[in-house]
Amino acid sequence: MSTTTTNVSSTLTAKDFATDQEVRWCPGCGDYSILAQVQKIMPGIGVPKENIVIISGIGCSSRFPYYMNTYGMHSIHGRATAIASGLKATRPELSVWIVTGDGDGLSIGGNHTIHLLRRNFDVNILLFNNQIYGLTKGQYSPTSEEQKITKSTPFGSIDHPFNPLALAMGADASFIARSMDRDPKHLQAMLTRAHQHKGASLLEIYQNCNIFNDGAFEIFTEKGSKMDEALFLEQGKPLVYGANQQKGIKLDGMKPVVVDLTDGTHSTDDLWIHDERDFYKAQVLIRMFDNPNQQGTHFPRPFGVFFETDRACYEDVMAMQIEEIIATKGKGDLDKLLRGKEVWEIV
Repeated sequence: MSTTTTNVSSTLTAKDFATDQEVRWCPGCGDYSILAQVQKIMPGIGVPKENIVIISGIGCSSRFPYYMNTYGMHSIHGRATAIASGLKATRPELSVWIVTGDGDGLSIGGNHTIHLLRRNFDVNILLFNNQIYGLTKGQYSPTSEEQKITKSTPFGSIDHPFNPLALAMGADASFIARSMDRDPKHLQAMLTRAHQHKGASLLEIYQNCNIFNDGAFEIFTEKGSKMDEALFLEQGKPLVYGANQQKGIKLDGMKPVVVDLTDGTHSTDDLWIHDERDFYKAQVLIRMFDNPNQQGTHFPRPFGVFFETDRACYEDVMAMQIEEIIATKGKGDLDKLLRGKEVWEIV
């Protein structure tokens, strides 16, 4: 979300955005890293603390407002996006950040999430995805993989999981990105990009729940496998990955193909060049969602900005509509509206 910036004191630091509350997540939880990166980027976004609001729903991640020295609200299950929509409609000058999880934002709050995205309120959604219900002690979530054994699926989940970014694309989100808790620099960059976007931004963050789903994303985050399994997107750059940058992805029509850059027949000139503004290629990228544990050749998991476009924001269009109606019809009369045009007498 891109709210008009002001000259905020350059003396602000990450510590100015921390509170005196004890941070109460399980030791080792990925939420600690996400909190630290949000606090680190806040001094640089150019928005006064009193104009920043953090709104959360229910879940481990939803304790976030207690730990941010800004305005905030720990709301009800799945409704953070609805409450944030109302706040942004009435106070458009505020920088509104929504903290939610794969359960809160994609299950009970799924409808609110997709409608906020299609309406394009100028807010930021931080979707913490750990593929599990952590707060209620380890049940499968809308993003849990098939055959996942949990307390609520003792014989393995038969649900097909959501691809959160595909859902956002289907809702016509105007900014879609992915990062991870264990890459602080990348996460800071994605948080900053989300803020700079004018419109609804959805940033999916792979977050490790070390108690109930430890290691869910380690193939993308650990040094030994990260370079071969994660593809970091850069605007205007070819899709290259691998420990020695020896692999790439080219397009055969609209079909992605993994190629070996050391085989003597392919070079970076043959590769797909990333364009964040390409709606059609973004849909292909988002579908690169292979199971990394499958045998044989598979696609790496992309991280970065998948798609960005410009579209009118709901609160701006609403304000314009109200101004036009007042200009042509005058200010409304609430009492007159409530009384209505029809009356009757009881005799």
